Amino acid sequence: MDLLETANKFLFMLEEPFVGRHEEALVITLSLITGEHVVLIGEPGTAKSAMARRSADLLDAKFFKYLLTRFTEPSELFGPLDIASLRRGVYKRITSNKLPEAEIAFLDEIFNANSAVLNSILSIMQERILYDGYSEIKVPLWTLMGASNKIPEEPELEALYDRFLFRHNVKHVNEEYWEALLDASWEIEKEIYGNIEKIMDMESVRLLNSMLFKVDLNEIKGKLLRLFMILGEKGLYLSDRRKGKILKAIAAHALLEKRFHAIESDLVVLKYTAPKDIEDFEKIEAILMDELKTKDRIMRELEEIEANIRNFGKNLDSMQSFDPRLLEIYKNLKVSKTKVQNLVQDVEDADVRRKAEEINDMIESISQEIMIKLNM
Repeated sequence: MDLLETANKFLFMLEEPFVGRHEEALVITLSLITGEHVVLIGEPGTAKSAMARRSADLLDAKFFKYLLTRFTEPSELFGPLDIASLRRGVYKRITSNKLPEAEIAFLDEIFNANSAVLNSILSIMQERILYDGYSEIKVPLWTLMGASNKIPEEPELEALYDRFLFRHNVKHVNEEYWEALLDASWEIEKEIYGNIEKIMDMESVRLLNSMLFKVDLNEIKGKLLRLFMILGEKGLYLSDRRKGKILKAIAAHALLEKRFHAIESDLVVLKYTAPKDIEDFEKIEAILMDELKTKDRIMRELEEIEANIRNFGKNLDSMQSFDPRLLEIYKNLKVSKTKVQNLVQDVEDADVRRKAEEINDMIESISQEIMIKLNM
């Protein structure tokens, strides 16, 4: 199977048992393709842990998970000291099935870590090295997934938080999805998703990662720089390092859309890479909605055009052939058709294309009615 198809299948299967969790599945998938770390921030009971565990179930990779508290000891994460070696004067840990051997790790309530654990986690995330006593242990960690109920405010946690390129604010499912949520929860309780097929192995993930650098980013650089300027004007500042790493996120999003060139809609990844404080998530989403050709924005504009055209159609019945408003409506319909074409240009989303076709059919139908009234 083609690697890009495999990545999309992974995303689909990760999301499948859950309701209203597409963005969570997307941000986890992006973190795996880029080899960067991701933290899910939200209240308990919002499927943060469940989604991280499922991503591990879908991957053929060495996985480690742990719930952190301020009492967590280094040995719980990194393995106990080898007493036999210590008696011979050799400082060594038994790392079997612990974090130093993991390719994918999930640390729940990660910001509860005490300072003894914190510095080691930070070096692992940053350098893929565990500094332990007199030794440096290279670790195979590819992506660390974290979960927390809140964004850390303590200065000593700032460096750890900064190492998560991807940050996502996980909210409770909207009321419109509650019935579907109940059905999905019941199916999970019945364990119909118990036997999970492995979708990708780490070799596939690394190959996907190497494909990032084949993505042409030239088309979006100007728009990206403009967005950095807008964010700065709103007091949302990004470090130089984060700005550079955002390019990897953009390229990964393009690959998931099966493209080797980035377009404006790929800049939606700023929703997951630019926020720092909890209020930043909604601010940045609003900015992107206004500035980008995102699906939500395009659908919103198409729906506004559709509503105007429906009004034209309603008013048409009451107009006689000599009514001067007929020509005005006809001109407005041509303008609307051009707007629709410009909105959906280069957009491949099936829902958007379908909506555009419906509007064009409506425009064509009303235009023909006008021509009949005008005896044209």
